[in-house]
Amino acid sequence: MDTTTLSALAEPNRLHIVELLREGPLTVGEIAERLQLRQPQASKHLRVLLEAGIVELHAVANRRIYRLKPEPFREMDDWLDSYRRLWKERFDRLDAYLQQLQDKEKK
Repeated sequence: MDTTTLSALAEPNRLHIVELLREGPLTVGEIAERLQLRQPQASKHLRVLLEAGIVELHAVANRRIYRLKPEPFREMDDWLDSYRRLWKERFDRLDAYLQQLQDKEKK
């Protein structure tokens, strides 16, 4: 997994932008308004997300519309899946151990 994605999402305003874009494409102005940011601030955060490959830009006349790209999130999900499997195995072993302890207490 590319650490650029995690770095871009580590900033709270950018994470909020991603959350907004989960609902669908938005213009810079709509994002700025919903997050109560000035448009230059929103544009700066969107530029970082664009460079990280998290969003894509569609220009329609003088409007710039941003939407999420699914690929970085699929890659992140694949990366996290290895950790999910690891923790599931550990929790399964813990569960088995706790069950053994309970069985000993019952005897």
